[in-house]
This record gives sequence, C-alpha cells and structure tokens, in this order.
Amino acid sequence: MTNQVTLQVQGMSCGHCVKSIENSVGAIEGVEKVNVQLNDGTVDVEFNNKVDVQKITDTIEDQGYTVGA
Repeated sequence: MTNQVTLQVQGMSCGHCVKSIENSVGAIEGVEKVNVQLNDGTVDVEFNNKVDVQKITDTIEDQGYTVGA
C-alpha cells in the first residue's frame, strides 16, 4: 500500500535546497517518490509501510529545514 503526505517546509530557497531534500528523503528505504515545490514551500512524498512520516520529517530537519503542520 502506498501512502502520501504533503509537508510544509520552511527554509528552502534555491535549487540546492530542493536537491538536498530530494536526495536525503529519496534515500530512505520505503520512499517511492519525492516532489519538492520550492515556490509553495511543500514536499510531497509517496512511501510504503516500511517508513513513517516521522522518519521523513526527521530526515528533512536533519538537513537544516523546519517542517511545519
């Protein structure tokens, strides 16, 4: 089963930010797709049951960004 979540992420300002999040979140086992919308400040993630939203949030915050509600 595939789950999907859209996270509000603060602190993204450039293409490097996009690649940083795409690469780090995309490397998590169970993440199937990552789409960063820089203009909207959102990150869409599709994932399976091997990972949860908290792991995705922690990974983004480890890159230096703030994940909001």
